[in-house]
Amino acid sequence: MNIQRWITRRELNWQRLDALLKQIETKGLKSVRAAEIRELASLYRSVAADLAKARTQQIGHTLVQSLQILTTRAYTQIYQGSRRQEWHAAVEFYRWGLPSVVQQTFPYIAIATALFLLGALVAWWYAWQDPTFMSLIVPQRLISQVRDEHKLWMGSIVGIEPLASSSIMINNLSVSFGAVAGGITAGVYTTYLMVFNGLLIGAVGTLVGQNNLAYPFWAFVFPHGSLELPAIFFAGGAGLLLARAILFPGKYRRGDALKFYGSQAAQLVFGIVPMLIIAGTIEGFFSPNPSVPDVVKYLAGLGLFVFLVLYCSRKRS
Repeated sequence: MNIQRWITRRELNWQRLDALLKQIETKGLKSVRAAEIRELASLYRSVAADLAKARTQQIGHTLVQSLQILTTRAYTQIYQGSRRQEWHAAVEFYRWGLPSVVQQTFPYIAIATALFLLGALVAWWYAWQDPTFMSLIVPQRLISQVRDEHKLWMGSIVGIEPLASSSIMINNLSVSFGAVAGGITAGVYTTYLMVFNGLLIGAVGTLVGQNNLAYPFWAFVFPHGSLELPAIFFAGGAGLLLARAILFPGKYRRGDALKFYGSQAAQLVFGIVPMLIIAGTIEGFFSPNPSVPDVVKYLAGLGLFVFLVLYCSRKRS
């Protein structure tokens, strides 16, 4: 190989890549056009191949070092720029994308919420009419603690907050993912989870109400429940979207319907995860904290719920 001729032939590419990199390094990625970004990627691959050849042919330490620096600079700009774009896309999703998909899928979220409320109403009604009904839903240990000792069970969290918080997050995530995955059963399992969780909260709410512990109980529930329950409703809505694709694909073929509604369900899941992480942290550290007055807990829960409603209602102007 004629080394000097090879260097002369390849040097224009190296100079062009260096010029593009200097522009990006001084003015940012936005200063180059789309065509120049494609050119940058092409030149990076070409110069990387030149570096490999220079090493193989042992073409001078200085040239190898220069090409190494050039390819490193190009790699940094290409892949860090890609990561910046990914972060920007994530920020844009949580700013505008999630509220938009919540609004688009609201009928399904509303149905999931209605199933939950139906379960809560049924439990409330039967728990007042038939005392034995309570034991079918609520663990006997909790019933005895509330009825016989007139105490709530949340105090057991105090002192083991990190462990409790992580356990709560895992449990809530498993329930939510179960509700989403339940859509594959044509929505049967999703419906069961929504109704069952409604039955549970309705029965527990009746139990504490019957024993004059409703005020401290709901003070505990409000702060984290303002995010946790909507997250579960979102999960139920996502599961019902999948069920819709299976049962009523409409104008789509069933596979296409699953892709379309599955995409919306996946976006809801991306919204659910941070909500449940925040809710689990609140439930582990803030909700059971005896030093926080109950009225503050009510206000915190109300504030979070109002914020969530306003956030989900926002539209890009």
